[in-house]
Amino acid sequence: MRNLFIYYIAILLPLGIILFLAREDYIDTTLFVVLFIAYLLLYRTWTDGTRLASKGIISKQDRWRMMLPGMHMKHFTELYLK
Repeated sequence: MRNLFIYYIAILLPLGIILFLAREDYIDTTLFVVLFIAYLLLYRTWTDGTRLASKGIISKQDRWRMMLPGMHMKHFTELYLK
């Protein structure tokens, strides 16, 4: 996931789908909250960690450390701008 455009699609498309399903009343509020928390804690941790691992910044075993507070800000430039 070295391409920045692919990375932005990978992080925004699932969020857009969750918001669309909630807006169109296909899912109720409880399921929306569960999906949103899973998106934030599991999916974003995995995608951000995979991006940093593919760029050689962290190892694949350390990608779950992205769940720790402040790790996204520590690698902000590598994740979102390069």
